[in-house]
Amino acid sequence: MQDDEQLYYQEFTPSGYGISIKVKKVLFSEESEFQKIEVLDSDSKLGKILTLDDLMVATEGDEYFYHEMIVHIPMLNHPCPKDILIIGGGDGGTVREVFKHNTVEHVTLCEIDKEVVATSKKFFPTLSCEFDNPKLEIIYENAIEFIKDKKNCYDVVLLDTPDPLSLGVGLFTEEFYKNVRDSLKDGGIMVTQSESPVALEEEIKEMYSMLKNAFSIVSTYTSVIPTYPGGYWAWAFCSKDVEPLSFIDEKRAEEITQKCKIYNLNYHKACYALPTFLDELK
Repeated sequence: MQDDEQLYYQEFTPSGYGISIKVKKVLFSEESEFQKIEVLDSDSKLGKILTLDDLMVATEGDEYFYHEMIVHIPMLNHPCPKDILIIGGGDGGTVREVFKHNTVEHVTLCEIDKEVVATSKKFFPTLSCEFDNPKLEIIYENAIEFIKDKKNCYDVVLLDTPDPLSLGVGLFTEEFYKNVRDSLKDGGIMVTQSESPVALEEEIKEMYSMLKNAFSIVSTYTSVIPTYPGGYWAWAFCSKDVEPLSFIDEKRAEEITQKCKIYNLNYHKACYALPTFLDELK
């Protein structure tokens, strides 16, 4: 919107509150086959902003709050993660963090919209910096179909998915979660972003009910994300046979910490401590 010639990016939750960021100009705006893609140049410390269908995906200034937490918590809970699947994540931030682990041999990125990847390559080099890694395979396909025939393939699966709206609806179903479960090797771990506990309470209740029907182990961890509505975010750690915090590769954790702004071993151990309202909510 515009107010006294100042542009703003604004996003509101169903509860009627949200975020507002000053914007200098729109750098890119396009309707792809699947969604509206925009890049905004913010008039703030956040730098450029990527939005999909007018919803926040990432800012240059705080994207690491999300990407480090979705990746390093499960990756370091696995003794040797070699084969990784990322669903969504076309901006590249999750891919970048995964390749900080020296155990990784192959990463599959399943992204439905190739224009998201192209846009990130053009405007967000700090996010898309690992897209040319020879260990990365990018598959442009609907993840709902892609995952159906995958059995015992992956050590870690990361669901870097949009909100359960439009494109994201089919990625928040019990059938999809069960197919992801079956794609894991023994000792495998899935983590999915599970929305804001303060802004999207009903969505979290429904989501965790489905996850618990698909996985025998489901736990929640949280962290802050300044520019996501609510400012407080949750992820679901899911497995057939691995408990969270049952193992942490402390040597690898020390190496990862040197490359991160959020992650460290103490924060890893603390992020599973939940406020009472969230423990009751899920």
